[in-house]
Amino acid sequence: MQLPALPSVDQVCRTADSMLRTLFTIPHASRSRPTVPEGTTELSAAEKAHAGALMRVNHVGEVCAQALYTAQALVTKSPALRRHFEHAAAEETDHLAWTRQRLDELGARPSLLNPLWYAGAFGLGAIAGQLGGDRWSLGFVVETENQVAAHLQSHLDGLPANDHASKAIVVQMKDDEERHAQQAQQAGALDLPAPVKTLMTLAAKVMTTVAHRI
Repeated sequence: MQLPALPSVDQVCRTADSMLRTLFTIPHASRSRPTVPEGTTELSAAEKAHAGALMRVNHVGEVCAQALYTAQALVTKSPALRRHFEHAAAEETDHLAWTRQRLDELGARPSLLNPLWYAGAFGLGAIAGQLGGDRWSLGFVVETENQVAAHLQSHLDGLPANDHASKAIVVQMKDDEERHAQQAQQAGALDLPAPVKTLMTLAAKVMTTVAHRI
């Protein structure tokens, strides 16, 4: 039985650097933050608290996205696919920066459990890539991004009507996630079995419920 090839020292170092930057530094976006002409109308204290909780969940989603793509880039044997994952992670870094900035503006904090969320998503990404191969890994991306896009749509419906700043961010995030799913599909993703999709949905429900509060 042939053992899987180990990642290079450079790959391991890049992976560790990505983890530390995601969890312990203020992220910086490469793209300008999305805005809308209406600007932001004054929000009440209750509206700020509600919007802050939703944006905290979105921020956790981006922490998980960083972990997922970083793990998949680490374990894939395809240089082209590694570049695909690294490019997607760079776009997710923009989302991470935008949601963190909006949290600060709303007077809300990131989830206290971010290291736990990161570890869980990293483990799932690594397992999907190692056990199922690249097409399975891409299928995991497709299902994850489709679920995230649906989740972001629910947040667009749930954010305060006057919170144009948060909505502009969520709209751009949703567009990017849908494009990532399409790109993974075009790269040869396999359709995941229904039980796997159900487990992913249940895990996402736990994460969003807990992150809304903690």
